[in-house]
Amino acid sequence: MGRTIPSWRMAMEEEMKRWKRFQDVPRIEEREIFEDMTDKCRRYASAAGAACFPTKYEPMFLSIIFAHHKALKQLREKIDQLTTSTDSGKQD
Repeated sequence: MGRTIPSWRMAMEEEMKRWKRFQDVPRIEEREIFEDMTDKCRRYASAAGAACFPTKYEPMFLSIIFAHHKALKQLREKIDQLTTSTDSGKQD
């Protein structure tokens, strides 16, 4: 018997094809940002597929939000490190 339900990765790629129409509208430099954002969906596709969401949009958006939150956290940590090293240098 054949498989009747497409895998999460296949469903996600189909949705990405629809999103491609949006990617073609912004300026060229912004298209790269959009492509990077969609790559975040692909990066976390295994986790999204295992989560069994009722719609295909939720895990895609959650993957993007998670990736952005992770990047934001890393930036905060770098800022804290810089702030700490700057503050310790001022104790003269």
